[in-house]
Amino acid sequence: MSTSIAIRPVARKLLRPSGAQYIPPPFLLPSLLAPIQQKTSFSSTTSNLYPRDNNRERGVSTARRTGLRQPLSVSKTPLPKPVLDPSKRSKVEVDEDHGLWDFFHSKEKPMNTPEEDDDHGRPWCVEELRGKSWEDLHALWWVCAKERNRIATEAYERKRLEAGYGQFESEKRDSHVRRTQRAIKQVLSERYYSWRDAEVLAKNDPEIGLSGQGPAYNPSNFVEQYVPVEEKASMESDVKPEQDISIEPEAKPEQKSSLNL
Repeated sequence: MSTSIAIRPVARKLLRPSGAQYIPPPFLLPSLLAPIQQKTSFSSTTSNLYPRDNNRERGVSTARRTGLRQPLSVSKTPLPKPVLDPSKRSKVEVDEDHGLWDFFHSKEKPMNTPEEDDDHGRPWCVEELRGKSWEDLHALWWVCAKERNRIATEAYERKRLEAGYGQFESEKRDSHVRRTQRAIKQVLSERYYSWRDAEVLAKNDPEIGLSGQGPAYNPSNFVEQYVPVEEKASMESDVKPEQDISIEPEAKPEQKSSLNL
């Protein structure tokens, strides 16, 4: 095993067979080692990539008004100056009916106050939505989707500004909207399963044609009139018993001739 150049003289003195020589203690061994001189440069990058230009002000901070060594393509481009006078500023025309305005509750402010977010009604329940048409449910669903987009936009703006208020009211409003959407899904699921059951019954009904050729409903010739049970009982109670009617015997032909005379 090779030994370092700085350790060899010390090791030679320590291992020399001489009883009269003084052997230092082991904890003094690091102090006897000669310092190793650094023979390589600090940077491992070749000097060809960064040639020296003998500039004494290289690397001086910009506080001392030192510019770039080499001019860039935008060095002589004049920078725009802000217009301090509001009357001289150019007016940007904004469409009042732009679609991006729907991401905010108001055009004058980026988010609502906690009182405005807390001012809302209860969510729609399933019993109320069962009587709605498909068009009403479709419109209500997208109203809820637009409202959730507004709430998400305000939450992002509240986080950016570090407002520290309004999060509880906003989350409560969002939960009511999500409950309404959940009720819409339940109503549509019930209608879907009802339609599937009706389709199965229609396939086994001879009066209904699902082929698409001709009318969908073909009733039979004999149609039995349906009379409710309550009406039938009332009709039976109104019938009176038959009365005894005395019928005179028919006169004989001889008696008829005598009567004619």
